[in-house]
Amino acid sequence: MTPIAMPFSIRQPLRGPLGVLALMLSLACAPALAQKPDRYCPSFLAVEGAPEPTHRGEISFSPFTHHWSRSPEHKHVVLVSLDEQLPGDRLCGVSLFSNSFGQPSAYVYAGQQFNGVLGVPQLFVKVTAGILYGYVKPYEDKVPLNHNGFSPAIIPVIGYQFSQNDSVQVKVLGNAGLMFSYGRRF
Repeated sequence: MTPIAMPFSIRQPLRGPLGVLALMLSLACAPALAQKPDRYCPSFLAVEGAPEPTHRGEISFSPFTHHWSRSPEHKHVVLVSLDEQLPGDRLCGVSLFSNSFGQPSAYVYAGQQFNGVLGVPQLFVKVTAGILYGYVKPYEDKVPLNHNGFSPAIIPVIGYQFSQNDSVQVKVLGNAGLMFSYGRRF
């Protein structure tokens, strides 16, 4: 077995729940990385027999989140996410962000995209579901079903594809607010 080269370097070891999340992701991805697969998402997510996607993936960046209610505890939220596209308009990905309270957070997910919504070819909806990490003391009650910083999440997204590779998106964050982002296909 060949050693796995990680695309990043960690100078300080990750400890606590974030370390557990990093270990889980490493173990889940290790076989795929060792084999240099065509895809990094689990194959069972793809729709068998569906056409290949027109692009490999999408990176998105969110510089702004609107909260439904303001709080002096709220911090500026910044998000970067990476999706891999699969046959059948399915996807999986990871988002790294600072949450509304300035805590480093991550969201690992799978989802489905629906294109041409309401008969508008550029309009799409995505729905993702996965595991969120990052809301820890004293903010663990800010997301439902939180256990030691881990909680399930479902995030619907409404987007508009304004060019072949570029889109704007609005992520609906339940009763917390809306996140505005730019997406770039590759």
